[in-house]
Amino acid sequence: MDFGQSLPPLETDWSTEGIVARRDRYYAASQRRFVPYTTPLIFRRGHMQHLWDENDRRYTDLLGMNLCISVGHAHPTVVAAVQAQVAQLTHCTTMFYHPTPAHLAEELTQTMPAGHEWVVHFTNSGAEAIDLALLMARSYTGAIDMLSLRTSYHGATFGAQALTGIAGFRHNVPQLGGVAFLPEPNAYRGLFGQELQPYLDEVERAIETSTSGRLAGMILETVQGYGGIVEMPPAYIAGAAERVRAAGGLMIIDEVQSGFARTGDNFWAFEASGVVPDIVVMAKGIGNGIPLGAVVTHRRIAECMADKFLFHTYGANPVACAAGRAVLQVIREEGLQANAKAVGGALKSGLLELQARHPIIGDVRGLGLMMAVELVKDRKTKAPATEETAAIFEETRRQGIVVSKSGPHRSILRMVPPLCLSMEDVPTVLEAFEQSFAVALA
Repeated sequence: MDFGQSLPPLETDWSTEGIVARRDRYYAASQRRFVPYTTPLIFRRGHMQHLWDENDRRYTDLLGMNLCISVGHAHPTVVAAVQAQVAQLTHCTTMFYHPTPAHLAEELTQTMPAGHEWVVHFTNSGAEAIDLALLMARSYTGAIDMLSLRTSYHGATFGAQALTGIAGFRHNVPQLGGVAFLPEPNAYRGLFGQELQPYLDEVERAIETSTSGRLAGMILETVQGYGGIVEMPPAYIAGAAERVRAAGGLMIIDEVQSGFARTGDNFWAFEASGVVPDIVVMAKGIGNGIPLGAVVTHRRIAECMADKFLFHTYGANPVACAAGRAVLQVIREEGLQANAKAVGGALKSGLLELQARHPIIGDVRGLGLMMAVELVKDRKTKAPATEETAAIFEETRRQGIVVSKSGPHRSILRMVPPLCLSMEDVPTVLEAFEQSFAVALA
């Protein structure tokens, strides 16, 4: 046999019936579960901020394939970088050396606060990176106890799930111990409203009553993603970090959803707080759809694990890292951080006008291209409008936009589009929302 020759492409059945039947027959229950719409939505191709289904109908993507598409579907710079690397070497395990992951590590550390010796450990995903951050914090401090927030989401692996504060993401099995949950400083729905001090008091109270008094750390999303785009007040991040460090713990910042220029004002959302994290976790948009995650930390912290073998098979894959380098280049050279701020601001203004016309909208919030509309049955009681949200969500699809239904009560419409969403898209998106509300609530 003559090896290495190009073979004919395998056939792909693009019929709706065929796709649904194969998923139902061959997917495990755990993978069949995560389906947003009542009927399947099948995508065939994408370009920048748009998607096309199997019938060639176009949609404006306000989800970015769960924030994984950062600079745009099939962005030519990313495609070219990936194609070039695949054609040369598809994989190089980290026991051997390759320049592309090393370059990406250097470039990532250059986005971190200056004056510190940052190092990088690449993983395959965000959840794996969370697990590594947890292991690293416990190894470095010698302590066990962790603090997390009640409406947080950090991933579905065993370790990440234990740090997640939303019941819908926690399986009915014994979770890892040593995690205490705090009320989140949610200005709209939080336990103490907009007053900051009580939330910081809860950090101290948890340390005193729910831990040994000595912490491994606290993990915090600077903007909660699946929790409903809830921004952590910068003063809360700073105050929590002070208290955690006083108890010997590390401040772990989860930028899996909020990082890579998405919030507009900063490349990393934590920068607004003035806090220099001990550990930063990143993934999703880092590879523009190519699987990749990373833990970035100070060298002194990472060195605590130098005597143990820890390996993520595809974590420093050169193809994924080539995509990561291209993402950083595109964000920088195409001005996507400024675009996120400008387009996000215009979208938010339009959504606030929508709120003025629809009493069901209790809150509009977000930063840059990380936006949420929270729906309530009554603005005074703030009772979640879960059923109404489901109806409006289904209609948004028919109106040609792809959004997310999220939050602890599934009563929030979440928008996290590719950073290339343009000013020209804003009227189309707002009209689609207007029509969705009108039809679903008629």
